[in-house]
Amino acid sequence: MKVRLPDNSELELPEGATGLDAARAIGPKLAEQAVLVRSDGHVQDLRLPLREGQPVQFLTTRDTKDPDALHVLRHSSAHLLAEAVRRLYPGVKIAIGPPIENGFYYDFDFPEPIREEDLERIQAEIERELAEGREWTRAEISRDEAKRLFEAENEPYKVELVDTAEGDISLYTQGDFTDLCRGPHLQDSKPIKALKLTGLAGAYWRGDEHNKQLTRIYGTAFYTTEDLDAYLERLEEARRRDHRRLGVQLDLFHLSDHSPGSPFWHPKGMVIWNTLEDLRRRENLRRGYVEVKTPLLYDVDTYVTSGHYDNYRDNMFFTTSHGDERRFALKPMNCPGHMLLFGSQLRSYRELPYRYAESSTLHRDELGGTLHGLLRVKHITQDDAHIFCTQDQIEDEIFGCLDYASFLYDLFGMEARFELSTRPEKKLGTDEEWDFTETALMSALAKRGIEYVVNAGDGAFYGPKIDLHMTDALGRSWQMGTIQLDSQMPQNFGLTYMGPDNVEHAPYVIHRALLGSLERFIGILTEHYAGAFPFWLAPVQVRVLPVGEAHHDGAEGIALRLREAGFRADVGEPTETIGKRIRTAELEKIPYVVVFGDRESEESLAVRERGGSQETLALVDLVAKLATL
Repeated sequence: MKVRLPDNSELELPEGATGLDAARAIGPKLAEQAVLVRSDGHVQDLRLPLREGQPVQFLTTRDTKDPDALHVLRHSSAHLLAEAVRRLYPGVKIAIGPPIENGFYYDFDFPEPIREEDLERIQAEIERELAEGREWTRAEISRDEAKRLFEAENEPYKVELVDTAEGDISLYTQGDFTDLCRGPHLQDSKPIKALKLTGLAGAYWRGDEHNKQLTRIYGTAFYTTEDLDAYLERLEEARRRDHRRLGVQLDLFHLSDHSPGSPFWHPKGMVIWNTLEDLRRRENLRRGYVEVKTPLLYDVDTYVTSGHYDNYRDNMFFTTSHGDERRFALKPMNCPGHMLLFGSQLRSYRELPYRYAESSTLHRDELGGTLHGLLRVKHITQDDAHIFCTQDQIEDEIFGCLDYASFLYDLFGMEARFELSTRPEKKLGTDEEWDFTETALMSALAKRGIEYVVNAGDGAFYGPKIDLHMTDALGRSWQMGTIQLDSQMPQNFGLTYMGPDNVEHAPYVIHRALLGSLERFIGILTEHYAGAFPFWLAPVQVRVLPVGEAHHDGAEGIALRLREAGFRADVGEPTETIGKRIRTAELEKIPYVVVFGDRESEESLAVRERGGSQETLALVDLVAKLATL
């Protein structure tokens, strides 16, 4: 048997040789340091056999920043956590423990609740395991054997996982702990140089709020202590930037159990909201969109036609209407309404492309345990649009959406990243239709010179999509909007336009939301800017501080002139010392503060810029300066 190495050379091995066998054939140092095999973008445990002609790349302990190398390190760390918890807490039941983007977690059903301070004890036990050393062994057994094993250990969650597992059953063992797991795992625990438990949370078994709530322990792990220290520093910075804390501190919004997942927007928060709405409307107008408004409530038959009832009903709110036997639902998306709007009259090819835009309230019944500030809500407002076009117009319209997205992300100083999500298993339409729509999106990305990764099987049920991600000031990646190409929903609603051949044709639809939901976007922006919004977006752009009561009228006059010039200015009442009020303005992250006292006048204002710089400007010069921001 031969496998292909990254330099395209071939390595000859015995039939059934594993990744570890291949590493040993290359050299003992590689075999010692290898943590994973990567092949055609997929990862494989070192213990698994290779196949004839397989391209093989080894990841080692030197690949400290590689996401796949970190993934296997953290997966093994999660198993160490489970072993430690089971040793310390007799009677605990073990659920699941996967690696995640920045670390790992494991869910447990504890006999008695544990607290944050108990993490130190668990951490110490993991460190003892690491000092002793652990090796991972892999075994494949039958489903019946696995079920008997976990029934004997009184592990009901593992038994349920065995019952619902697909394919072969594999186990991994380290120390005296055996876990149901597909892998991959490290050879041994030596590469785990830095591991830290980071927190506790509640989590419903299998994400279902009707199931028992378990205790989730989070942690992270790295190949070096330097990487862990840098991560913990970023984590602390992320806590300082948490939009839920800043939302209260800056008086932007609050959340209440009276309406879970539905933020209450305060006046200052509405300034940010309306400024983004003004941006959306202005840019839509420039790009040929027309503003529409569609109902919030539709009968269920509408969602059956659109496909949402079969594919999305678990996330929808249903209701009935007095005197009407039909069931209704609050809309989770705008697309069915826009389909009905387009189909309300005869259309000609001369009208296309037709670009509907709507910023409308949507409702999605997210699980209570998944709600998170503005980032995961039940009440959302998208910067939504649907472009009805001919087949020949698809490419130009996709170009327009991509250019629009680049404009917006540049405006906020965020780097864009693109993913192409292809057909899911459960989909509408034929493979031929999906071949066309997927190829159209790939072609548009390629012609624009945009690099992207393929997210196989994650498209919408009605069409493939380009997922738009933004990287914030901390280097975190956030999924924002989507651009989706759809040939299915127009057909379901019987939509047509009259072509130049005097024959009716079905249009294509591009579903487009570039910022995603405004709620989520404002939450992300709050963290990206750490609450220090750019001047054009800041709720209060200038605060005028009278030194004392005698200077109040003069300060009001300055603020009035600034408001007349189009700026958001207020007056900080002289109820405290000037020093305290300057500090308050700094905490509120106001871009400019004007101090007005005996020595100040319209010709000479003491201006403090956020960040500490100070200068003396005439009012007319200050207005001119602000106009450039």
